[in-house]
Amino acid sequence: MGGVSALRDTGQRVPTAAFAVVSAGIAAALHVGKMPPAIPSLQATLGIGLVDAGFLLSLVQLAGMTFGLVVGLAADSIGLRRSLLIGMSVIAVASAAGGWVGASAPAGLAVPLLLVLRGIEGFGFLLVAMPAPGLIRALSPAQAERKALGIWGAYMPFGIALALLIGPGWIAAVGWPGWWWLLSAVTAAVGVWVALVVPKDLHRAQSHEVRPLPWSRRLIETVSAGGPWMIALAFAVYSSQWMAVIGFLPAIYSKAGVPDGWNAVLTAIAASLNIVGNVMGGRLLQRGMAPDRLLRLGFITMACTSVLAFVQLGDALQLPPQLRYLAICVFSLGGGVVPATLFMLSVRLAPTPSTVSTTVGLMQQASSLGQFLSPPLVAWIAHRMGGWQWTWLVTLSCSLMGLMVAARLPSVDRRSTA
Repeated sequence: MGGVSALRDTGQRVPTAAFAVVSAGIAAALHVGKMPPAIPSLQATLGIGLVDAGFLLSLVQLAGMTFGLVVGLAADSIGLRRSLLIGMSVIAVASAAGGWVGASAPAGLAVPLLLVLRGIEGFGFLLVAMPAPGLIRALSPAQAERKALGIWGAYMPFGIALALLIGPGWIAAVGWPGWWWLLSAVTAAVGVWVALVVPKDLHRAQSHEVRPLPWSRRLIETVSAGGPWMIALAFAVYSSQWMAVIGFLPAIYSKAGVPDGWNAVLTAIAASLNIVGNVMGGRLLQRGMAPDRLLRLGFITMACTSVLAFVQLGDALQLPPQLRYLAICVFSLGGGVVPATLFMLSVRLAPTPSTVSTTVGLMQQASSLGQFLSPPLVAWIAHRMGGWQWTWLVTLSCSLMGLMVAARLPSVDRRSTA
């Protein structure tokens, strides 16, 4: 236990081991974001249609939507460090196998095999994402815990932005199987780093401090508490609107005639600004800003900027393209404070210290459900209305639900600490 205590007493600096855990999340998120830049190449080499491409995009979310809570329970049972390392191994092997499918598998088997491997990657992603907040909490000094969790909240947009920036050029140079192999190697390397710097006795040390509960007890305590459901709903309405807007930016700009190169750069910039928002959220929490106030700030920003970006009431009542893009950037930036706050709250509002990963699993399940349902809804509205001008109805509805959750958080937080 001494190793963990020493890590927690080093002051306000986030230790290297916690950064290694964040890097593991980023490496896993690269696999979530690797598919969009590869779809044109997959269509050219394998002849897949839009339906198959849609399944390849969504199967990662399907895994989270169906197994998030279960994997969170498993992470608490088998140990946080062990769960994360198993997840990294699963992702690395599945991605390497996907590269082999592209290079060597018969054409008739390639698409079904890729679909299966995509689902396996999603399962590995969950094994990485579920234990990470609990690991970061254990590895970080008490004074730096909120800052570290704020940094963790940026892992998904950082990974997606990196994939959007690097993927097109790498695929053009070596093909999409080489892109799969590159990310497999990156994931394996980060996994080795985690194995080297995260203490092996971390879970055992925690078990001396907090007696572990049976999985059934952890499940009952998590789903019967109000706090986990509140933050899960808030994460769902946040991630669903962020993914819908950022995910469709390439299609929106392509329809507007933006060249492909600029399309990728503009989308990556908007996505990466979410990282800045996450870090800002962690710093504001560390300086004592109330979580419910920060959530209200984030959701109000997302509501206002999405309306400015998409509303169109005739040619006279819409912003010029440059200002609309600026509004989307502020949408992503301001929204970044939401996940930073929710990951901090997942540690605070978990019923017991041994249910943190289970609580994060419930958050991930709700988030994946939102990301699975929201983009098709936005696409359906755009198809029915002949454009993206009514997207703000979805984002505004999500933000209003988020504001309702933020209003409920103070009473839930007081009950959790009573």
